[in-house]
Amino acid sequence: MNHNQSLNKILIIDFGSQFTQLIARRIRELGVFSEIVSHKKIKNKDIDKSIKGIILSGGPLNVYEIKKYSFDKKIIQREIPVLGICFGHQILSKINGGRVKQSKHREFGLANIIKKKDSLLTKNFFKNKKTVKVWMSHVDQVSKLPKNFNVV
Repeated sequence: MNHNQSLNKILIIDFGSQFTQLIARRIRELGVFSEIVSHKKIKNKDIDKSIKGIILSGGPLNVYEIKKYSFDKKIIQREIPVLGICFGHQILSKINGGRVKQSKHREFGLANIIKKKDSLLTKNFFKNKKTVKVWMSHVDQVSKLPKNFNVV
């Protein structure tokens, strides 16, 4: 076993986001090892027991252009927590039976995220506030959540 396989890690599957390196840095600042891999190169067979969570990054693609991106769907069918950010969120929604559509209004710049309910995922993110400002750049939106998904 090499050193890389002996560490518990978060795998970040990169779809071309400008922020993938920032995501990895933030995870490392929390004391957790993270590894970035291209969506074009990662396959289900590459997922080993050291991977404790997966993040699907954002990117300039949209879920309708299936020929422009490749992704082994079996990766998200494993018993590993998966977080989708931007485009990654849209892929998770579409693969799991939700609907993604082009938004009427493009989001770009500062936007507010409103906390709907508590979640382990957002613990400490809102810092006792109901709203947090974030940077957005989207044309598509999830218009119907997949079954068993919840808004937090």
